[in-house]
Amino acid sequence: MTSGPPLSLKGRALRLLSQREHSRSELERKLARHAETESALEQVLTQLEDAGMLSQERFAQSLAYRRAPRFGLRRIQQELATHRVDATIAASVLASVRDGERDRALQVWQKRFGVAPIDAHERARQHRFLMQRGFTGEAIASVFRKAGDPSGEDA
Repeated sequence: MTSGPPLSLKGRALRLLSQREHSRSELERKLARHAETESALEQVLTQLEDAGMLSQERFAQSLAYRRAPRFGLRRIQQELATHRVDATIAASVLASVRDGERDRALQVWQKRFGVAPIDAHERARQHRFLMQRGFTGEAIASVFRKAGDPSGEDA
């Protein structure tokens, strides 16, 4: 790696955006220590948004795409809120995630456990595992129904 002149604020932002999509708040946090003034940082972020290089929609879709194979709707919803994604954008992305949540929950459960719980203690452990990954109660109940859980069908 060659040591050239220091990157401008916009150069740093473009370097980060070339690696993956970022939310505005995340990019703002990462660039804050390199900005001379807060207004300079705001100006760069606004320029990037106006040029279509920084997009909440793309960030939200990217986050959902990366997280969906391992996490449920609630976890993705919480991450979008953490990144301060606009509520209408988050709602549209979450609607697409909601469609396959039961199948994803089953896949996550099969990868981790693969067999129906043999007692209430094991059922609670498996239930907690899926809850911690942000799956809804409905999706978790579906997993146990499909697994043939002998302890009952309600979650």
